[in-house]
Amino acid sequence: MTERSRNEVIKEGSNFLRGTIAEGLRDQVTGAIAEDDTQLTKFHGIYLQDDRDLRAERAKKKMEKAFSFMARVRIPAGVLTPAQWIALHDIAAERGNGTLRLTTRQTIQFHGLIKSNLRPAIQAVHTALLDTIAACGDVNRNVIASVMPQHRAVDATIAAMARAISTNLLPHSQAWHEIWIDDALVAGGEQEDEPILGRTYLPRKFKIAIAVPPQNDTDVFAHDLGLIAIVQGSRVVGYNVAVGGGMGMTHGEPDTFPRTGDVIGFCRPEQVVGVCAAIVTIQRDWGDRADRKHARLKYTIERAGLDRFVAELHERLGYGLAPEQPYRFARTGDAQGWVAGEDGNAHYFLFIENGRVRGAMLDGLRAIAVVHEGRFVLTPNQNLVIADVAPKRRPAIEGLLVRLGQSQSSVLRRNAMACVALPTCGLALAESERYLPDLITALDDVMAQHGLQNEEITIRMTGCPNGCARPYLAEIGLVGTAPGRYNLYLGGAFDGTRLSKLYRRGIDHAGIVAALAPLFALYASERIADERFGAFVIRKGHVHATLAGRAFHADVDRGTVGHAGTEHGVAAAVVTPA
Repeated sequence: MTERSRNEVIKEGSNFLRGTIAEGLRDQVTGAIAEDDTQLTKFHGIYLQDDRDLRAERAKKKMEKAFSFMARVRIPAGVLTPAQWIALHDIAAERGNGTLRLTTRQTIQFHGLIKSNLRPAIQAVHTALLDTIAACGDVNRNVIASVMPQHRAVDATIAAMARAISTNLLPHSQAWHEIWIDDALVAGGEQEDEPILGRTYLPRKFKIAIAVPPQNDTDVFAHDLGLIAIVQGSRVVGYNVAVGGGMGMTHGEPDTFPRTGDVIGFCRPEQVVGVCAAIVTIQRDWGDRADRKHARLKYTIERAGLDRFVAELHERLGYGLAPEQPYRFARTGDAQGWVAGEDGNAHYFLFIENGRVRGAMLDGLRAIAVVHEGRFVLTPNQNLVIADVAPKRRPAIEGLLVRLGQSQSSVLRRNAMACVALPTCGLALAESERYLPDLITALDDVMAQHGLQNEEITIRMTGCPNGCARPYLAEIGLVGTAPGRYNLYLGGAFDGTRLSKLYRRGIDHAGIVAALAPLFALYASERIADERFGAFVIRKGHVHATLAGRAFHADVDRGTVGHAGTEHGVAAAVVTPA
């Protein structure tokens, strides 16, 4: 029998993701659930967590860990109605820890849901015509898309495409509804099956993103499957297809690495859903089910070879993809403030530091939702757009925005992202969300000393190497290695088309500032016109450009780059010995 990981055994014996979750929820002796069920609840969009800040104290008192649950909502393209925003606010206030977390996958997470509040919270999500199905687990995750409400026709087209892809790739199992909504398992009836995902689902998580050039706010090359919309006038005529991206790696294991996707061709809009399904089925059948660290699509492609993968895709589709269409990206970040729309409406891009909505902002956004008649759109950069504000409603919205009490954020801060990390993420090795604001304050001072306070530089931080905030594509990336220690990466592209490379290992706050300060000084005095910081450090030899580098591990570069829009024609960055 072929070797399988423990997760594969759990999935096979789960009765299509049911396990003993329902029984565990009724057990009031513990705030947790059975270990195997913690793997299955992920497919329902739910993680068991505990407050790591309290572990030592509770252990001394021989108390159970401070268990709670995180629940993630499935929101294709990040689009919500004001009524849905109000509902999610009320769930966070009444059932969670009083905060909403906007994620890099364009959705919302609730934190601090204790077991007795978990089912009522999920039922409230369902009442709001939303769900948490497949927001986690070995399935296709929330489908993300560029946020461009000012271009109404294109925006509507790609949002509809994200919903269509998401719906087609959802699990067919009725376990979510039975456990969380109906509170009863259905006996008998039609035999269940999973025609696309398979009876043991995918070998690992699968992520899909849609980008609309010149905007690359979704970091389209960072995902298993990227769709690059080709627009003519106000019509999307098709999509370039990129495969094999992924950010995760493991410290000390050189066979794991971030990778940017390869563009393999072009398809028409009516072909997209089928192309996505076919790619998912190849990963279902070819992915590594023995070693989860090598189970993502990027490793499948590295192992099988891109040519063989594309040939298999064409075989399953019954036709070949057309040649790649030209495109160019310019940036990965969001707009700021009011943006005028083509239809006369306006759209307010609201910066939310690291995506955490709390306190006055949480309540202020609820007040806006009460009077707003348009949409709320979450961005892949952890921000929020109050979209479709009609001229007659703008004064009221503007007045409420003033009451949020936002101070002007620096350019560096607006181009920053952090994962949640401590205290709730079980994988975190170091701080991220709670620390990055302080680091940026220190770096802002250094940049101001050199007149760089208005220069846009992307900076991203994660508490572990899994890369949830996509640090390996940032111009400055920081990845936690231990409490207070980070690996520093440099040389990523401002437009998200080039990986960065390791520059310093295991440095603390003072070491980060000391490493970046002289580079900022050189950038201020020696950059050329329109040169971005990531390209500058390559040109000056602090990290070196090579023709190799689509994927990297340790100090070895592999593959090829050359995406349209790569800055100054440089490819991936290679580390200067630290």
